[in-house]
Amino acid sequence: MTKPFRFGVVAPLTTDLPTWRDRVRRIADSGYSTLLVPDVPRWQPAPGPLVATAAALTDLRVGTWVYASPLRPAWMTAWEAHSLSLLTDGRFEFGIGTGRPGIEDELRELGLPVVPPSERLDQVRETIRALRDLDGPDRHTPVVMAVRGPKARVLAAEVADTVTFALRQHESRAEVTRLAHEFRTRGELELALHVPIIGDAVAPFMAPPDTDVAALPADSLAVLPKDPVAAAEEIQRRREEIGFSYFVFGADSADTLAPVVAELAGR
Repeated sequence: MTKPFRFGVVAPLTTDLPTWRDRVRRIADSGYSTLLVPDVPRWQPAPGPLVATAAALTDLRVGTWVYASPLRPAWMTAWEAHSLSLLTDGRFEFGIGTGRPGIEDELRELGLPVVPPSERLDQVRETIRALRDLDGPDRHTPVVMAVRGPKARVLAAEVADTVTFALRQHESRAEVTRLAHEFRTRGELELALHVPIIGDAVAPFMAPPDTDVAALPADSLAVLPKDPVAAAEEIQRRREEIGFSYFVFGADSADTLAPVVAELAGR
């Protein structure tokens, strides 16, 4: 089944607060469906208060892209997610994963236990289980899982509403297509594509700061053309050939891609 397009923007608070608020309102007026924030301790406010602020400013859906499971006890993360779902009238999307590359060093700096990937995945499972218990029968907070390995993909197929892949910089289109097609048998599951590079501009918090755009494969799914017409054609191709329907960009490119979003989202 082909799902309708929707588009999200990762908008960390990297400026003064009034400038960020203006950006959030502009994103809401441009046809995007979701405003997302990363989970990066000490570099910006905590994701929970930040998405709550965005939800109060606009009628956008809001979400985390994504909570790192080893940074908090599972029940506390679930409680925060359930609370955000409740306080936003169901506009919150709970993104969670096992942590970005280098999370071990971050955990050491914060004085937190450094646990292996298998235990971090167990934390994801436990968090989602606790969230479902807190939601009860009358609420369903959408879960977005960022996955990579086979065990994470199996868990996502069981418990997630949306799946995005933690892609390596030099991942081939063929490999990502293979991963995506594993999920296409579940018609209700949404596939999301994290696109950190528009033209030659790399979005903060969406790719390593030392990313060499020129060294990426010509058909890299991490990149979209800056030209709106070419970008629209490539987005349509990625939905038709691979199955991605939810596309997530960086805030610095939101204005550039606004005409594409308006066209494809039917705004």
